[in-house]
Amino acid sequence: MSDLLNMETKIVNMLKTVYDPEIPVNVYDLGLIYEVDVDDSNNVTITMTLTAPNCPAADFILEDVRYKVESIQGVNNVIVNLTFEPEWNRDMLSEEAKLELGFL
Repeated sequence: MSDLLNMETKIVNMLKTVYDPEIPVNVYDLGLIYEVDVDDSNNVTITMTLTAPNCPAADFILEDVRYKVESIQGVNNVIVNLTFEPEWNRDMLSEEAKLELGFL
């Protein structure tokens, strides 16, 4: 497995430990992570959204994403970009999340 693929796998696994306090599903399975980019120096840029622009837990979630991804051995810097384009919707949920939330 390439180092980059291995790093991306570790990042995805770590993102699956970040939860919106109001929803019993992690941010990755919720479909909130739009892009994970790892450059040649192992700097990570994550582009993500929230379920709603006025999410009361926004700061907590963004900080948790940054802190947990930074904790991965070999990761240098982590930048978390928040976007609302495209706007999040239920179709972005993983099958597991849909099942957990009763949408299946």
